[in-house]
Amino acid sequence: MLRRMWMIRNFELKVMEVHAAGEFTGAAHPYIGEEAVAVGACAALDDTDYIAGNHRSHGHPIAKGGRVDKAMAELYGRVDGYCKGKGGSMHLADYSIGILGESGILGSSVPVAVGAALAAHIKGENFVSLAFFGDGASNQGALHESMNLASVWNLPMIFLCENNQYAVTTSYAETVAVEHVSDRASAYNMPGLLVDGQDAIAMYEATSEAVKRARAGEGPTLIEGLTYRYEEHSLGLGRVRRGEYREQSEIDAWRKRDPLVILEDTLIAQGIATREECDAINAETVEEVEKATDFARNSPFPEPEELFEDMWADEIPLP
Repeated sequence: MLRRMWMIRNFELKVMEVHAAGEFTGAAHPYIGEEAVAVGACAALDDTDYIAGNHRSHGHPIAKGGRVDKAMAELYGRVDGYCKGKGGSMHLADYSIGILGESGILGSSVPVAVGAALAAHIKGENFVSLAFFGDGASNQGALHESMNLASVWNLPMIFLCENNQYAVTTSYAETVAVEHVSDRASAYNMPGLLVDGQDAIAMYEATSEAVKRARAGEGPTLIEGLTYRYEEHSLGLGRVRRGEYREQSEIDAWRKRDPLVILEDTLIAQGIATREECDAINAETVEEVEKATDFARNSPFPEPEELFEDMWADEIPLP
């Protein structure tokens, strides 16, 4: 878990660096500060289990065991990326390890994940489907329809809200009628768990329980991981001054609960790892991200004639 969390952190730091240098353009949503949510949750899943992400989704594929070189190449729009350079920052998919993909439309990947859970149910297969979504997406109708159907059909589904406190610049406290997003679970007859999203082990334990319920045929679970994004909403969409919607003191307070520091302190305190070993993991991931960036830079762009390829699952027959 520590290695994957450092991989996400150093990947995102590199993304910010190369984006600022103009090496690729467009939006990119840093996951810095939220690493424990995805890594803790995905550590409780098997490769055959499915996940679906959202617009802030570089961390989800990496947490599931995805390749950082293919992820970086996709951000650069190159053919060696996960989607052959045609998806970009918000569209990373690898079915071989259960990554269904992501979407920039809030809440839109949740019904896709529920569809995967329905497939498991119909086919009698024992895999679990997990959908990540933010506090902003928690108000989308597609999410509530999905939770209702998952409960009615008793599907092996986990709904995981990454409550990072803000939907762009709007506090969830101003838009959610209940105190916690997880309180909404009772409306759909499923457990609702409120978890410290800065603690990877707590996220792992909560998700493990939800996975056990799902595999046992006991239906879906809603988990809310309380977390925080340290950076602004997105790169490439203009900068919002933090003082307009949140204070620096708030950011500083959350930075004192950095998920990487929490996990490292726990590992060291329990004698599982030394400080030197933790530092070595960090250094190794820095090196791997540098190699991934060089891989992306050296990968070619798609050819113009490939523009209309991959738009459909199968070739459309002529009449």
